[in-house]
Amino acid sequence: MQTKRENNKKRFKKGQLIIVGSLLILIGGCIICGKYVYNYFLDRAEDIKIEEFYQEQENIDTEVIEETPEKEEEKKQETKIDYVAVIKIPKIGVEKGLCKKGSYCNNVNQNIQILNEASYPDVANGNFILAGHSGNGRTAYFKNVYKLEKDDDISVIYGGFEYKYKIVNIYDIEKTGTASIIRNREKTTLTLITCRHNTNKQIIVISELVERVGYNG
Repeated sequence: MQTKRENNKKRFKKGQLIIVGSLLILIGGCIICGKYVYNYFLDRAEDIKIEEFYQEQENIDTEVIEETPEKEEEKKQETKIDYVAVIKIPKIGVEKGLCKKGSYCNNVNQNIQILNEASYPDVANGNFILAGHSGNGRTAYFKNVYKLEKDDDISVIYGGFEYKYKIVNIYDIEKTGTASIIRNREKTTLTLITCRHNTNKQIIVISELVERVGYNG
C-alpha cells in the first residue's frame, strides 16, 4: 500500500512534468510568433521600398533618358532606393525589388539575383537573366515558377519604363553549375532560372519583350 509520502512524491513529479511541458509549449509559441512578427516587418519593409521605387520611377524624365544616355547613368547614381528594378509575375504573385549587379543584396540567398552575364532591359537584343531559389523558405521567390506556361506575362520596371514580356519557351536542363540558354538573339529577352524542387534539374523560362511603355504607376 502506497504511503502518503510516495503519493506526494508522484504528484510533485507530475507537477514538474506539467510545468516543463507548459514552458516548452510557451517557448515554442514565442518562437513561432517571433518568426511571424519578424517576417511581417520584413514584408512591410519590402512593400515600402517597392512603393518608394515606384514613386521614383514615375518622376524619371524618360524623354531626357532617351535623348542623353549619360543623364540616365547620373540619375541611377543619385537614386536613394536600394532597388534598380522590380519584377512582376502576376500569375504566381511575384512582385520583388532587384538589386543592381555588384550590390551586397544581389544574391540568391537574399533576393532574386541579376546574373553577371545579364544585360539590363534597355539593351536592344540583350538578355536580362534572373536566378532565384525554389523550394521552401523565405527567399524561395521562384518556388512557383514551375506553374508558368507559354504566353504568361512578366513585366520589369526599370529606368522609368515598364518592360512587358511574354513567355515563349520553358524547358529543363541538368543542374551542372552552368545554364544553356536557348533564345532568339534578334529579340530582347528575359530569362528566369531556378531549380526544379527535389530533382537535379533546373527550369529555364524564356520570355520576349513585346512592349515598352513609360511607367506611370
